[in-house]
Order: sequence, then C-alpha cells, then structure tokens
Amino acid sequence: MRLDLALSELAFLGNRLSTARAVCDQHSQSESHIRSRSPDAVAYPETTAEVAQIARICTRHGIPMTGWGAGTSLEGHALAAHGGLTLDFSRMNAVLAVYPEDMLAVVQPGITREALNADLRATGLFFPVDPGANASLGGMAMTRASGTTALRYGTMRHNVLGLEVVLANGQIIRTGSCAPKSSAGYDLTALLVGSEGTLGLVTELTLRLHGQPEAVSAAICAFPDIAGAVDCVTATIQMGLPLARIEFLDTEAVAACAAWSGQTLPPTPHLLVEFHGSPHGVAEQAERFGDIARTHGCRGFQWAKAQEDRARLWKMRHQAYPAILASRPGSTAIVTDVCVPISALAEAVEETRADIAGSPIPGPILGHVGDGNFHAILLVRPDDPAEAAAAKHLADRMADRALRLGGTITGEHGIGMGKLGHMPAEHGPAWAVMGAIKQALDPQGLLNPGKLVPQ
Repeated sequence: MRLDLALSELAFLGNRLSTARAVCDQHSQSESHIRSRSPDAVAYPETTAEVAQIARICTRHGIPMTGWGAGTSLEGHALAAHGGLTLDFSRMNAVLAVYPEDMLAVVQPGITREALNADLRATGLFFPVDPGANASLGGMAMTRASGTTALRYGTMRHNVLGLEVVLANGQIIRTGSCAPKSSAGYDLTALLVGSEGTLGLVTELTLRLHGQPEAVSAAICAFPDIAGAVDCVTATIQMGLPLARIEFLDTEAVAACAAWSGQTLPPTPHLLVEFHGSPHGVAEQAERFGDIARTHGCRGFQWAKAQEDRARLWKMRHQAYPAILASRPGSTAIVTDVCVPISALAEAVEETRADIAGSPIPGPILGHVGDGNFHAILLVRPDDPAEAAAAKHLADRMADRALRLGGTITGEHGIGMGKLGHMPAEHGPAWAVMGAIKQALDPQGLLNPGKLVPQ
C-alpha cells in the first residue's frame, strides 16, 4: 500500500481530503458493537467523476476503499477494517430528478430517507423504506435495508430500479432503467443491492416511489403472552389482511419504551399495527384485525387516527434502541436479527426468549414480525468479558436456529464483519461463488475488504 503517493495524487480534493486523527476516528465508530482501526484518510467527493478518479488512484496504489453514509449500520459494514481511504458521501446528497408520472426519483447516495421524503412532500409521493434510523439511501441500498413498512411496500431490493456505480478500477457503469421491468440480461442492480460496498461505490440511485395513503390508522394492543401476539401476526398474514406495518415488542421492550417515552403500558407483549388505504378500507381492515386479535387474547386496543397520535406511537417504536439501552444504565448493546418463515415465527421467538431468560444478561426482543424478522438487543457491561461471551453465544444460537427453521441469519442488518462466521452454514458452496464474483470485479480486493465474502 503506497499511501503517501496516493495522498499526493488525491490532493486535487483540497480540504475535502483529511488525515486528521479526529476525522479518521469519527469514521471508525458506528452503531455497531464492532470496533475497528481508523481509516488512514477520509475523502469527501462531490461528483461521480471525482469518485471514479479516487478509485483509479487507490487501485493504482493498492489503497483499500470503504464507502461511508450515515454510520448507522449494525454489523460494522462501513468500518475501515484494513485502513486505507474512507469515502464519505455526505456531500453527494441531492435529489437529482423526480418523475411524478412514473413514480420515480433519482438521488445521490448521501441523501437520507427523511430528507428525500421532505423534498417529496408536495408531490403526494413518498419513499416507504423505513429502517428506523435516518440512514443514507446509498447505505440502505448497500445493506438491502428494510424496516417497519417492508410488509406492504417491500425492502430496498424492491424499491431500487437502477444504480450508477463506480467499479474498483474507476469504470462507471449504470444498471437497470426507469422501466417497470426488464428481461435484458443479468440483473446487476439486484446483485449490487446488498453487496455492502464490496463490488462498487454507488453514486446514484433510481428509486420507486409510492402514493401517500389517503387514510392511515394505527393501534397498539396488548397480549397476555408471546404466543398470543405471534399467533395473531401469523393468522393476520395468512388471512391476507393488507397491513402496512405490524411490529412486536416483548414485555422487556415494552417496559423500556414506556419508561423512555413516559407512556403507561401494561407489562405484557404488544403489537403495533398500521393500515393504509381509503377511509372505508382502513376502517374495515382495522375491524377485521380487531376480531383476529381478540381471538388470540388481545386485552384491548389504543387506536391512533390523528397524525400526532400516530407520530407519538411510532416515535416510541423508533426510539426503542436508546430506550432499551437506558433500561440498563452503563451497558452497551450487541444487536442481532434473524428472519424465519412466518410458520416458524412463534417457535423462533419463544425459543429465543427462553435462551435469553436462561442467560446472565437481559435481551429485549422486538421486530418486524409481519415478515418473520425480529431482533434481540443484548445488553452487556462493556468491561465484562463474560457478558460479552454470553451475548455472542445467544446471537450464535439465534442464527443457528433461524437456519434450522428454514430462515436466514439476517433479515435486514446484513453481514459486514459481525456475521461472517455464519455465511458458510447459510450458503454452502454458493458463498465461494460470491467470492468469485468479488474477485472478478475487484481482483485486488480493495473495495470494503474484510466484509461479506470469503476472506
């Protein structure tokens, strides 16, 4: 790695290239429990041409390149595991075009989902993928993010129609189009979405937009136990009720969220649900859901039809992570997720809850259970190796259980560095095929090394 030579050629960036220790250290931290070395330098490109020039220089001198969005990933995806150069895309944050008739937007990777939706407010359209954090759209595409609304609107896989990408050698390619569908060759867009920056640096995204619903209704409902809540979810999905969101919080998560938000909630498992559609349709769907919930032991609803009431409800859900951290002061969290077929959801959640109950650490469970995806927030004392080992054991058991039940080791967090060890069990020989694709596009292994593929 010839860093000095590369830095001298990158001087065209002026003050948008930094080797300051404070700047580099800032880019060595994220929401993840994973710790990594700092990058050797941080670049702030403003155009695709600059990204391509940076890639050519780094490839010529063997410098690792790691893309950086908002730093909200949970498996260490954007950490510079091998040092080198971090490309911070925060200055590439524009909405380049909106096509209301086609329900499309073209954006740069550094814009966040909240900023995009603020820009779209007057169009009657919105971008639905909501992972909770105000993540950058480039980072969301690279981790194939989803979130609370994926049940109705899909994940990033369903909502990214095309990409502009800079490859390791500086070549600029475009994938996909503005057409609703295509059968023209390999689906490179689908290959790149979820690639965690290991195949290319995304500089532009074409996104599918959706119409803002005419009516929205939300509710929170309590259940006597986990089985009743999860069985209610399963029955609702199997009946084809068109939910926009259905979220699960176990008793520990409910207690933490209630304390944090100042709300009064019974200390039992809860579901949070939301319906989108016409006023008549939403009312009918809510009534049918109420019937289903009551047959599974629901102890009553708190409906939220007014916008401010819904905002308060979902703010409580989106603030679950800091609320749970606050429930055990001085702790840090190892956050993990799995996804299983809906028929196996109750078994997966109840076995996970039993594992945590038998461990020395707390671990509230919550998640987007409408699509089989749930999370455990495992709280550990940062200076206690035994607790860290217990959390790692619990996370490993969750992953093994998900595979046993026909699921996956992660529904939305991705692999990064945190879940590399489980990839052979999930993919078998197909993991080596992923490595071969990486080798073909990035033969020196410079794009986000240490992540996702065989090392």
